[in-house]
This record gives sequence, C-alpha cells and structure tokens, in this order.
Amino acid sequence: MPPHPHRPPELAWQVFRGSEAIRRGLLSRHHLRGASWIRLRQDVYADARLDRDHALACRAALLRLPPGAAIAGPSAAYLHGVEHAAGFTDDVHVLLPATVRADSQPGVRVHHAPMSSTRSGLLVPVGAAAPAGTSPPAGTRSPAGTRSPAAAHLAADRSSPGAVMILAGPPPRTEPAACAWETAVWADPVEAVGIIDGLLRTGSVNRSALASEAARNACRPGGRRAVWVFGLTDGLAQSPPESHLRVRLVLAGLPRAVAQYPVRVSTGLILYPDLAWPEFRVAVEYDGQWHSDADRMHLARRRLNQLVAAGWLVLHVTGRRLRKEFPALVREIRAALVARGWRP
Repeated sequence: MPPHPHRPPELAWQVFRGSEAIRRGLLSRHHLRGASWIRLRQDVYADARLDRDHALACRAALLRLPPGAAIAGPSAAYLHGVEHAAGFTDDVHVLLPATVRADSQPGVRVHHAPMSSTRSGLLVPVGAAAPAGTSPPAGTRSPAGTRSPAAAHLAADRSSPGAVMILAGPPPRTEPAACAWETAVWADPVEAVGIIDGLLRTGSVNRSALASEAARNACRPGGRRAVWVFGLTDGLAQSPPESHLRVRLVLAGLPRAVAQYPVRVSTGLILYPDLAWPEFRVAVEYDGQWHSDADRMHLARRRLNQLVAAGWLVLHVTGRRLRKEFPALVREIRAALVARGWRP
C-alpha cells in the first residue's frame, strides 16, 4: 500500500512557494519531490489534485511577480469564462503598473499599463464573483470543509515575516472590456476575434462596452487595431472555429457573412445556418466533431435538405479543411457566391 500523502492543511488545494514552505517547516525538499505536489515553475508548487488548467498557470505566474500584477488579455478572458482563450501550457499574460519592472520568465508575457490612464475599473474588484453567464475557472474550487478561495481571494499567508507563500482564490484580472481590448491588441486577429466573440456570447461584455473601451484607448498604441478587431466580432458564433472561419473569409476578400441568420423553411421552422449571405442565398455550415454522432448527423442532414428546398446553396466546412485546405475552400465559396450573383 502506498504511503499516506503528506499534505499539511495549510497547503492543501493551494499554490505556494516551495522555499517558503521549507523555511516554515511545513515541507522538506524530499516532500516536494513526492506525488502530492506538482512543480509549476521555479520555486512554485501546487497541490497535485488541482486541475491543470490556465487558472492554475495564472496563479503560479503571479507568485513570481511583484505586487500590483494582474492577469490580462487572453488569460483574463479565460478567467472570465472563455475556456478556449488559453490552455494550461499557454503563456500567461500579465499587466504591471507602468513604474514596476519584472524579470522575464518562461511562459509569462509581461505588459505595462500606461503611465497615466483615464480608464476606470481596470481591475475586477478583489473577491468579485464571476460575471453573470460564466462559470468560475476550474482549479480554484476547494472541497467541502476547506477554505473557500472565492472568500479568500488573493490570500497571502503572512503569518510570519518573509515572502508571500500562498496564492489562493481567483487571481486579480482586468475587467472584461479591458481584457477584450488587450486581446485585440496583443493576439493574432483571428484568435482575438474568437476570444472576444466568446466574451460577447457569455454576456461578460457587450458591444456598447467595447465601443466605450475603444474610445477611451483611442490614443494608445494599438488603438486603431483594437477598433478594427472589434469591428470583426459579433458574438453569434456557436464555437471558436466558426468565428475563425468567418474572419478568415473576410480577410480573404469575400463579403462578410452573417452568423446564425434566420431562415424560415416550408415547414414553418426557422433554421440558423452557421454563416449566410442572405442576398445570394448561400450558406456555410461548419461540421464539428459532433457530426460523428449518428443521431445528430441525421438531424443535420434533414436540416440541410430543408435549406436546399428553400432555395439555398449550402456548403460544408470541416475542421481539417479549415486548417489544411483553406485556399481551396475560399475558391469554392467565392465560386458559389459568383454563381448566385455576387460581383467581386
């Protein structure tokens, strides 16, 4: 029978500095090499039972950064409920005050706030609940009977002099509108639109908030880029690949498609193609992995037949084609639009 895991109550379900845990007599170097803990980065460890997600990566990064650091950009979007915004192994984006400098670290992208800013509400209040319509990031929940991270927020263990040892609870992060602006400026445009569409879809932010954020930051570097990226978003796509497909088609020179356009068919039902050009009655459907399910495939094909009967030309796009055959895909959609009356 394996030995009982050695987990002091102070460190259970936590992210912490290994050197401080040793200095305070909670663990030894031998203990840190055991299966109870995972090493996230230099001198930063976590309870091995925590989910390996981007929230865990964010908490680990903050323990190696100066006070005042906040999670930002795509990383903040993840914490606001957009799960596809970042993964466990992706770089963590952090925002530091303009006057604070930090050493570079593998896996951390450091950005600095402007010296003087008119932006208000840059950070989500400490201990704030997740926005309506989102779920708290995985990996920050404690089991029944342990301290609640939501109540503890950024819990620094200062029971003795020295460095902060434990970082628990939701990491400080920029508010949804601010992290949308940051994502638009820092990330690849196609990826950025997918993330911001996610923020819009979950209700974390709305178009009015995006417009206000763009206006507040119009004079900052990247301001024009943010306005352009915001203009490509709509929040109606049902998945990140649908957002990516819509934007890539626009960047390839095709007219902008309407996401989830309502089409009434002969039975009276209203169907919503993934992308549509209503003027030309051309639609594109993105076939995700769920199409391997026989029942859902049956419904999808019946839906396709109804759209065709209503006079629509429907093309299908798979993930493989989107990744590996995009130029051919553009030619096919262009040809369909031209056949239906579009003039480039």
